[in-house]
Amino acid sequence: MGNSMLDYGGIEIHWLGHDGFRIVAQDGNAGGGQKRKTIYIDPYQLSKEQHNKKDADIVLISHNHFDHLSEDDLKHVISDKTSIVAAPNCHEKLKGLHVGEVKIISPGQSLTVQDVPIQAVPAYNTNKKFHPKSDNNVGFIITLNGLRLYHTGDTDIISEMQSTNPDIALVPVSGTYVMTAEEAAAAVNEKIKPKKLAIPMHFGAIVGSEADAKKFKDLVRACEVKVLARE
Repeated sequence: MGNSMLDYGGIEIHWLGHDGFRIVAQDGNAGGGQKRKTIYIDPYQLSKEQHNKKDADIVLISHNHFDHLSEDDLKHVISDKTSIVAAPNCHEKLKGLHVGEVKIISPGQSLTVQDVPIQAVPAYNTNKKFHPKSDNNVGFIITLNGLRLYHTGDTDIISEMQSTNPDIALVPVSGTYVMTAEEAAAAVNEKIKPKKLAIPMHFGAIVGSEADAKKFKDLVRACEVKVLARE
């Protein structure tokens, strides 16, 4: 298994298990102007070490399923300074949280939160029924320190991936609810084509295993692949 944390171009990428990540961008250089930011994506089943950090500047939530929008886990990361950016179907569950703001973003929309540009990309199933396109679930592209980081959300191979143009892509590999390792590798090689790096996710919690992550790594040709250990 790989390292638990990857430092890439001044961005620390921590995999929290399943589709969850904690991404810490150090201060951008004078030209970039971004302050240090801590961004969580879909935190779920956080390990004890991740409890009570309450350090999230921004939390991104791709859709309203319990393993992506988990109130039990959110309470460990949010504070009254946190901005939450979430898919439309999350709104109801987020209303009672004590945070700075909740912003709803639909597929295809963009907004800037705390100086971080955030783009919502459609995320949906094409050959199974768990994540229909009509649910308006999202993946996210965030730009930190000049790098575009694409978290695909729960998705199959979709044509919208072709216009994402990321440096780094976080891609599900487990099958069942999302792409299989083979499909995920094809998505990376043929559609997403990250300039720098792909990181597998959506394994080891509910479905999927380290073997899926390894198979994905073996099949990806478009860029380097790093398999992270869960923190």
